Amino acid sequence: MNSRDGIVDESEGRYARVYDLISLRTQSDRFPDIDSATAEIARLSAVLTLPKGTIHVISDVHGEDKKLRHVINNASGTLRPLVHRLFASRMNPTEFQEFLTLIFYPAEVVERLEQTQIDPETLRSFCTRTLRHEFELVRVLSARYSLKRAMEVFPREYRDLMTEMLHEPTTDRDKTFFEAIVDELLRRGRALHLIHLTARLVRNLAISELIIGGDCWDRGPRGDRVLDYLRQQPNVSFIWGNHDAAWLGASLGHEALICHVLRVSLRYRQLGQLDEGYSIPLTPLEHLARMIYAGDPAAGFLPKSGGMRPDVLVARMQKAAAVMQFKLEGQVIARNPQWNMEHRRLLHRIDHEEKTIEIDGVLHPLLDTHFPTIDPADPYQLSEEERQCVDHLRHSFLSSQKLGEHMQYLVSYGSMYLVRDRSLIFHGCVPVDRAGEFLELSIDGVPLGGRALFDAIDKAVLRSVERRSLKDLDLLWYLWGGDRSPLFGKDRITTLERDFLEDETTYRETKNPYFELIHEPWFCDKILQEFEVDPDHGLIVNGHVPVKIEKGENPIKRSGKAITIDGAFSEAYGDRGYTLVLEADRTILAEHSHFESVEAAIRDGVDIIPKVSVVRTWDRPHQMADTERGDQIRCEIRLLERLIDAYRNNELRQRRPSPWAS
Repeated sequence: MNSRDGIVDESEGRYARVYDLISLRTQSDRFPDIDSATAEIARLSAVLTLPKGTIHVISDVHGEDKKLRHVINNASGTLRPLVHRLFASRMNPTEFQEFLTLIFYPAEVVERLEQTQIDPETLRSFCTRTLRHEFELVRVLSARYSLKRAMEVFPREYRDLMTEMLHEPTTDRDKTFFEAIVDELLRRGRALHLIHLTARLVRNLAISELIIGGDCWDRGPRGDRVLDYLRQQPNVSFIWGNHDAAWLGASLGHEALICHVLRVSLRYRQLGQLDEGYSIPLTPLEHLARMIYAGDPAAGFLPKSGGMRPDVLVARMQKAAAVMQFKLEGQVIARNPQWNMEHRRLLHRIDHEEKTIEIDGVLHPLLDTHFPTIDPADPYQLSEEERQCVDHLRHSFLSSQKLGEHMQYLVSYGSMYLVRDRSLIFHGCVPVDRAGEFLELSIDGVPLGGRALFDAIDKAVLRSVERRSLKDLDLLWYLWGGDRSPLFGKDRITTLERDFLEDETTYRETKNPYFELIHEPWFCDKILQEFEVDPDHGLIVNGHVPVKIEKGENPIKRSGKAITIDGAFSEAYGDRGYTLVLEADRTILAEHSHFESVEAAIRDGVDIIPKVSVVRTWDRPHQMADTERGDQIRCEIRLLERLIDAYRNNELRQRRPSPWAS
């Protein structure tokens, strides 16, 4: 080593010590002396011995806000057995059901009670009894958490009071202690409000973390309300799905994705999320349909359900959106030759005189040949009327404050994959060839496959929100339906064929070999190792492809190392659904059935009681020490130990209270 190398090494070592001290000073603001740091180490060491938190994974919600709300409210069916164990012997069936309904729908039940004339003594008895039962539940559920973590879930304005009530049943506190609280709340008209908050607290404690495995929008009625409800939950993480990528791109002004989002919403007549939810008026598209497509029967575009607008108008609007989508997608493909998707540019393959279209070298007759806006000489150029329509719609998407907030939330708490309790969770697939070798996709000019591809897409999605460059927004379009997109996992998306051709063989979308290979243990081991998950105990979890239970399909693959949790949550797909529940002592799959309505749940006590299958059990219950959070806690302990050393070595000064302070 020459002297110059020595100078560099000495300089780097000095900077490393400075960075170390800067990091420790940040910690010293929270732990200003050796005793406070030691106490925190002791607390964290104890937390490592607690049972791991219960994680619920739900995928492919697809706008079914009411069903999602009920599944969260009943903790995927896990709350009912707990309530039954604690109270079945102390409540008659009617009382038991009324208490469950209160836990599941506290806002609605409390509102009904507030509108009911109840004499003061009956109300006092009800509030005292109900709060005691609720806090018995809170006591059981909060015992799974450190006190600090549990307090984070308690509503801030009632945190101190709830803490007192949590520790109420002691020898020195008789029933007058609890009754004094209830009496004061009744006097001020807040007793029912506290019952409402405590019921929400029960649900929040029942689920340590809620993971949404992708696809919050499309097919179902109100993706906006799905996000509204998820934002009320205390600890939510997202895995991005291809429908999420499409809505994100639309919210950022990508014209092809705007037309796609509109087309799907019109096809299923789910327009409330656009005009009412996101304040995006459909007037420009309706005007285009009335002016340009007047008289067009648009028979292949009739919506899936009825509504206020005439069916034929909605069909024409959908057709107008579809044609603009195909034009704009052709432009996206043309400016991204690296994707090798030229075979999916189809408009210039239409023979308008012969009324046919060439796809993969085969001519097919068109069912619908009315294309008033397509110029055969320049088929991918928007007409003047289409350009005006798209400009107005793009402005509305970009101007929607609520849509922007929802997308910021989705991106801030989302990622391409997560690892929880040895489960590798992602939405679609890891693109591979038939031999199981990773397929590469170029991100920023670099060909990547496997985990490196997922990590690069993570960064590109975050960057798309910050910079909104056309290159990044085009990638969001590719994530929606590109053949090597981990969120899509098929060779093509055949929207045009389904809209305009009778030959159903053209509708075929071939799945990536991943979906067959996950039946093989060796392949699952390869995927798990790629993402640094223990292959001996790991589990691959993905959604995206609905499990066709009626055809005998099983969500658990033959390998025993992979599971698909898209159970057709949306009514449009089958109205079932799954929750994968990662408990301390086992992993279970809860299969949900049809959910009638919130009104039926409140009025008649209708519940989704899931069919539960045990996926895995453990020889001993998993502790926090066994989880990814446990790894973080151990790092925190090491940092605190380093802080204590810095105090003892006088690298940092302790900020102790003055010994002369009274």
